[in-house]
Amino acid sequence: MSDSQAAVPHHDGLHNPALLHHFATEEQQRDSASFGMWIFLATEVMFFGGLFCAYLIYRRWYFGDFAAASKSINAALGATNTAVLICSSLTVVLAIWAAQTARRGLMILMLVLTMLFGVAFLGIKGIEYKDKFEEHHVPGVSFSFDHQQIPGHPDQYANPQHAQIFFALYFIMTGLHALHMVVGLGIFTWLLWMAWKGRFTPHYHTPLEIGGLYWHFVDIVWIYLFPLLYLIDRHP
Repeated sequence: MSDSQAAVPHHDGLHNPALLHHFATEEQQRDSASFGMWIFLATEVMFFGGLFCAYLIYRRWYFGDFAAASKSINAALGATNTAVLICSSLTVVLAIWAAQTARRGLMILMLVLTMLFGVAFLGIKGIEYKDKFEEHHVPGVSFSFDHQQIPGHPDQYANPQHAQIFFALYFIMTGLHALHMVVGLGIFTWLLWMAWKGRFTPHYHTPLEIGGLYWHFVDIVWIYLFPLLYLIDRHP
């Protein structure tokens, strides 16, 4: 055997099939995947950040009208969805912990619970949207928001045009958030399938961690949406 051949270590039977050929080590692959996800989340922060800025500017201009419009949406349903997403973040963390400690059954259970929480969130959001359609609070030709008092000012009524801006932002922001939830459910469906096949081990569970980062980001966005949209000047 030549010196050059002797210098090349062999790991027959030890190579992780999940390690892609363009990475030298599993740690390098994990760090690259995490870095890529953080870059993607940074672009998502800028995307939602623009919507938040637009909302805050209009809220400052038309605070009374936005307060009246906010009071018409169901804060109890919004609070329930907040609790649902917080619980889903917990199950994601437990799923990753289960993978790290070789508890395959627990990992699968936590992934299923996470998806059930996600479906529950979308179901509750669907109830809210249904109520808004029935009340004609969807921006467009059928929009109606007449004779709605401004909280704390019983002699003043909200401007329907300004209220329509609130509902436009409400549907855009919550709709895009719900779309991200649907994408997250798709990701976790794939993760569940991989977990069922036994692909995740204490040494390799990078996709689970990356999927968890995405899910946590979606949860954090809602943590900001809930008080901004639902809790404007609820009491006189």
